[in-house]
Amino acid sequence: MSSPEAVMRLAPVIPVLVIEDVAHAVPIAQALVAGGLPALEVTLRTPCALDVIRAMKQVPGAVVGAGTVLNPRELDAALEAGAEFIVSPGLTPALGKAAVEAGVPFLPGTANAGDIMLGLDLGLTHFKFFPAEASGGIPALKAIAGPFGMAKFCPTGGITLATAPDWLAVGPVLCVGGSWIVPKGEPDVSQIEANARAAAALK
Repeated sequence: MSSPEAVMRLAPVIPVLVIEDVAHAVPIAQALVAGGLPALEVTLRTPCALDVIRAMKQVPGAVVGAGTVLNPRELDAALEAGAEFIVSPGLTPALGKAAVEAGVPFLPGTANAGDIMLGLDLGLTHFKFFPAEASGGIPALKAIAGPFGMAKFCPTGGITLATAPDWLAVGPVLCVGGSWIVPKGEPDVSQIEANARAAAALK
């Protein structure tokens, strides 16, 4: 992927994945791609996350990124594993500069005007709004986005299939992140594909 916007426009929802067993990686990725959600955010919250990225990269049609990237060291590890985009819960100058220098599509977490201004200073214009519901929901995002007409967002955190359409109707929102699509535990691939189809049909 050449840009964060290209990633964000692949589908209305980017699944946020916390995968505990690398054996689940390929079946989950296949179900998500079959359901119409090709952009997959594998969070670096589990010991096997980098191996999950490597495995999912083998699934045709999957665009695999790393989430919960906290620092340049984790950025490097994710890129070495083949991550095609990077998502972070926040933004620091060190991580932002490293991502820009790497030339990888990067969605840093923002929750206020200062976060966005830091991103703009680094040349970034596409952001994760996180945690979306806990940060004040749609009214907060509208208020924060107001002064920044160039900024585009992927709200993540507390969003559901029922509330996603309201978020997607907000002008600067290109997609949302969702953890509801792949529940924790042993994967039910037919249910995951059904969840993906419902999410892909939102926009």
